[in-house]
Amino acid sequence: MSYEVKVEVFEGPLDLLLHLIHRLEIDIYDIPMREITAQYMEHIRAMQVLELNEASEYLVMAATLLEIKSKMLLPVHEGPLDEIDIDDDFTDPRDELVAKLIEYRKYKEAALKLKEKEEERVQIYTRPPSDLSDYMQDEQMQLFDTSVNVYDLVAAFQKMLRRKRLKAPLSTRVAKQGVSIRQQMQAIVERLKQAKQPLDFYDLFESDDKPTLVLTFLSLLELMKRQMVMVEQQQNFEQLFVILKEGDVDDATFESIDE
Repeated sequence: MSYEVKVEVFEGPLDLLLHLIHRLEIDIYDIPMREITAQYMEHIRAMQVLELNEASEYLVMAATLLEIKSKMLLPVHEGPLDEIDIDDDFTDPRDELVAKLIEYRKYKEAALKLKEKEEERVQIYTRPPSDLSDYMQDEQMQLFDTSVNVYDLVAAFQKMLRRKRLKAPLSTRVAKQGVSIRQQMQAIVERLKQAKQPLDFYDLFESDDKPTLVLTFLSLLELMKRQMVMVEQQQNFEQLFVILKEGDVDDATFESIDE
């Protein structure tokens, strides 16, 4: 069974770097390469486990970060000043990366401004009065009023994998289970119904089998995409909670989902 997911929120390696810089409250003009590289590699490992299509271009950026990090580890000459061969062409290895990040951030901010203008312009439309009750679905828009994004989910998934690795037994027997995306989605919804309250993100990942963990994560993404569940986080770095969206969700809801 193969199931490919294209995560729209990942707009490229520069976008991921900007997210990490903002999340870690790092000065973009003085990036600590050791810390940013470690955080970036954590996301890369999670993407490789999930087998996302975009992983190749992120690996190129990872190689660039490692190259910059290695250059900054080169020893500095500490002899007398008159013995130092001053190179006027010396530049900080991070300069090119910082320039790209700043340029990308400018375009991203401009794109957000244009998006806001677009949303404002969409509200301006002249037409005769009509019944719009069929289009009033405000409860769906509430799904987007959350601070949780795909980066946070991937980070939580990677953290969960580290926990599972520490608790893994020294020897075990693996038996292949033929569980589909649809079945796993139904299992998640059924568990949320029985709980009758938001569940901790990590409580949905009880298995120690990596394929099952990946399947559960992809099923959760699909449920969010279909607006059946939502994920909330009260504050940054706090726990993630999965909430079943109000409405009728039964077996017929999953009939259109491919195995």
